[in-house]
Amino acid sequence: MEDYLQIYTTTDRIDIAEAISNRLVEERLAACVQVLGPITSTYWWQGKIETSQEWLCIIKSKKGLYKQVEDTIKSIHHYDVPEIIAVPIAMGSQDYLNWLKKEIRH
Repeated sequence: MEDYLQIYTTTDRIDIAEAISNRLVEERLAACVQVLGPITSTYWWQGKIETSQEWLCIIKSKKGLYKQVEDTIKSIHHYDVPEIIAVPIAMGSQDYLNWLKKEIRH
């Protein structure tokens, strides 16, 4: 099995989430990006607890493209320290994984 990933990032603006989503799919760095939200995030920032409304992008890609995905997100994102984390896809429907392989850059 190829090394597929789900990569997560959040942003406080829907237009930024949509821009990230569109760019990653257009450049075939991701086969699919789901944008969920708004969600509520609570986190430490500059020594105090903050709460904000955000949108979550769930990006379907592969390990070999991670650095390009990260660089693309950073080029669009406006946070000082955007959340960009990746989780390996351990298992999945073979039909879905075949579709992923077909739709993302090789």
